[in-house]
Amino acid sequence: MLNIATPLAIIKLLILVENIIICRRIYTHCQIEDNSFYLWQNFNMTELSPCPLCKSTFTYEMDNLLVCPECGHEWSAEENSAGEQEFVVKDSNGNILQNGDSVVVIKNLPVKGSSQSIKAGTKVKNIRLVDSDHNIDCKIDGFGAMALKSEFVKKA
Repeated sequence: MLNIATPLAIIKLLILVENIIICRRIYTHCQIEDNSFYLWQNFNMTELSPCPLCKSTFTYEMDNLLVCPECGHEWSAEENSAGEQEFVVKDSNGNILQNGDSVVVIKNLPVKGSSQSIKAGTKVKNIRLVDSDHNIDCKIDGFGAMALKSEFVKKA
């Protein structure tokens, strides 16, 4: 009489033996010599700069580059330190703007939540530059505090 459990038992035994062989190979590959495994306890974590694209703080070093695991961006540390020092905002004509400058609006700009718009030719004094999409913070008479894009102004 033929026992069906015998072929299934043989297959299960072969799978078990194969798994044991794979585990043994991994174990021998992972054996660490000279207690180098414990060096991680003495490893000094240095503060790496965040990713310039997505601002992620989970950056790591790979060779001579810094890498962001979230967006995949790679950059050099020298490039990053030089990029942090430079923050340039240019108006619609390409003139470099600075904090405290006066600018003139070159286009009618609708204001969200208001029926009025900022008219072309409106002069804005004492601007403040910020690093964001709307890179000029200012106060406009009749509107209050506003954020403007530099592409819609020219230096006065």
